[in-house]
Amino acid sequence: MSIGARHFKSTGAKSSLLALGRLPAGTMNQTEAAYAQHLEHRKFAGELVWYRFEGIKLRLADNTFYTPDFAVMLANGQMEMHEVKGRWMDDARAKIKIAADQYPFRFIAVMARTKRAGGGWDVEEF
Repeated sequence: MSIGARHFKSTGAKSSLLALGRLPAGTMNQTEAAYAQHLEHRKFAGELVWYRFEGIKLRLADNTFYTPDFAVMLANGQMEMHEVKGRWMDDARAKIKIAADQYPFRFIAVMARTKRAGGGWDVEEF
């Protein structure tokens, strides 16, 4: 074992690097949990009647799928797919655009505003 490997192991850096990956399916990150609270408030206000985290998986092509963070049913019965982002990574923007072209749902992405910027959510529709 090299000096660097021993240092890596003893500092716990390996476990902190693993934490940077994606969470297991069905597990919300902090931003998604905050957005779920936002959806709960909208539900209580009567704006929507139902939502589910990672509740729908959409097939885009052979072996290519997109799972929106939240499937949402508004009070008028309209279905929306909500994507919660801290920042855009990988092919996520391409997948949501392709899904918006293929499926009859309203697709929106939300990004949390900083407290300094007044909080709340920035919304982008596809």
